[in-house]
Amino acid sequence: MLSRKLLLIGVASATILAACAVPTPAPTPTQAPTPTAEPMKDIVDTAAAAGSFNTLATALKAAGLVETLKGEGPFTVFAPTDEAFGKLDKKLLEDLLKPENKDQLVAILTYHVVPGKVTAADVAKLTSAKTVQGEEISIKSDGYGGVTVNNAKVVTADVMASNGVIHVIDTVILPPSMK
Repeated sequence: MLSRKLLLIGVASATILAACAVPTPAPTPTQAPTPTAEPMKDIVDTAAAAGSFNTLATALKAAGLVETLKGEGPFTVFAPTDEAFGKLDKKLLEDLLKPENKDQLVAILTYHVVPGKVTAADVAKLTSAKTVQGEEISIKSDGYGGVTVNNAKVVTADVMASNGVIHVIDTVILPPSMK
């Protein structure tokens, strides 16, 4: 009988203690820190990071266009590679980089830039586009993903930058007024 009373007292005590207890909140899952993605680079820094646009970078500096292409944009740049610049006559390239020929250099470089962000899907639908230089470039699509701008082949499309897009071309294009 005593053990029965002790059992009842124990059960009653446990019930009273359980009723008085403060509930413990369920643990909240710990969120893993969100990885911070490296901010997207602008057109100039994106091209510089690629390593195949050293001549273009030199020309942009000589023309005073670096800050413009680092600006808000958006811009679409048909960017000639170092190999593309290598197709130009060396003497012509040297002359273009001289301070006294800055206007010609600016005209050539801005002929490679179209205002706005024009992706490959957009380019494929165009037959021409007005450049920042003021003259039109001719655009042809072969229907299979191949695109040419004037006489330059787009070898890599849609290199995204924070202020636009770069399409890599294999030839420096010259404005009709300079031919």
